[in-house]
Amino acid sequence: MNPDIFADLNTLFDEQLSSDSALDDDPLAASPYFIGMMSGTSLDGMDAVLCEFFDDAAPVVIASHSLPFDTNLRDALLALTAPNGVVDYIKDNQLGFESELDVYGWASVYYANFAAQVVLELLAKANVDSDKVSAIGCHGQTVRHRPKWSFSLQLLDPNVLAERTGIAVVSDFRRRDMAVGGQGAPLVPAFHQAMFGTDSSVKAVLNLGGIANITVLDHDGIGTPMGFDTGVANLLMDAWVARHTGASYDKDGEMARSGVVIEPLLTLLLGHPFFEKLPPKSTGREEFHLAWLDEMLAKLNHDHPELRYSPADVQATLAELTAVSASRDIARFISSGTLIVCGGGALNTHLMTRLQTHLSMLNVINSQQYGVHPALIEGMAFAWLARQNILGRTGNVPAVTGADKAVVLGQVCF
Repeated sequence: MNPDIFADLNTLFDEQLSSDSALDDDPLAASPYFIGMMSGTSLDGMDAVLCEFFDDAAPVVIASHSLPFDTNLRDALLALTAPNGVVDYIKDNQLGFESELDVYGWASVYYANFAAQVVLELLAKANVDSDKVSAIGCHGQTVRHRPKWSFSLQLLDPNVLAERTGIAVVSDFRRRDMAVGGQGAPLVPAFHQAMFGTDSSVKAVLNLGGIANITVLDHDGIGTPMGFDTGVANLLMDAWVARHTGASYDKDGEMARSGVVIEPLLTLLLGHPFFEKLPPKSTGREEFHLAWLDEMLAKLNHDHPELRYSPADVQATLAELTAVSASRDIARFISSGTLIVCGGGALNTHLMTRLQTHLSMLNVINSQQYGVHPALIEGMAFAWLARQNILGRTGNVPAVTGADKAVVLGQVCF
């Protein structure tokens, strides 16, 4: 690994930033442009969207841009997101790391430099100057989410991102909610309500990232949504297909479609305690990871030594786990209407078919049918949350996170 890994990025920043820019003295009078950024539990890369806001209407996407993580960053993030996962990573790298904190500190700067590259390329694509953007909403990479201990760590150095782009950065969205008793997740239901809540036919939104979360729109009749994590979505499917084929994800669910669901394995997986929890609830890689899947496979082999199955059968079972767990929770709250699906999982045609099968009473559609690409929704949400922060408006929904009150989310690095 090259110790001068930032050299090429620094050249890019110097070329594209000829002079410093800053927010207007009055941020409330600033441009209607906001950037939202997201890298989720799938750890495949970073998405960014440039949004324009008109009063309190849903934002309009001006441009979007995505970049995959390079191997150096992805390996570090994978190590940090796995409990005690840095031990082997430290042995293999060439930078002389001595502890998990070394890796965390280095990766937070690397991640911020990478995020800045994404932003600058996005602005170049849109032909928009950085001084026209009010703020960047950057969630950072969740490397540890422990609501039971009231903390969540999002890896990002916002100082570097602000300096490299010349744009104010709003980050660290989760912890203010946790400070008032919430779980800090999910954070997108308020945006889902703002984005889709005006259409009475849309009853819920299902986001299928690494983890699946649901928003039930206008749950109590006064415009307040309800939402929670339903369990794993793409996280295990991506990890399994990578192990067996080297691909980063199961395109169109082809591997899963070619297999057969292993019913005893599905039963074991659905036995995870998280699925029995009542909302508010949130989860992540701490609970759903390959080591857990391997444990369940070992138990399956012990209990059913006669079973013969293929990697494709396991993939089919993982897809069914996502479909069944999400569908069960959705069916508890809505019995008719439209379910909008977003996130990377919305592009998995096999998974969408399985959801429609389990939710035959609903019209299960991809968010593209509402004019928004599924991969852009979360980025738009963090542009919206950044704007909420700059305007001094609350961003959490206490009924969703379990917080004692609604609060302004995020910290600003001007």
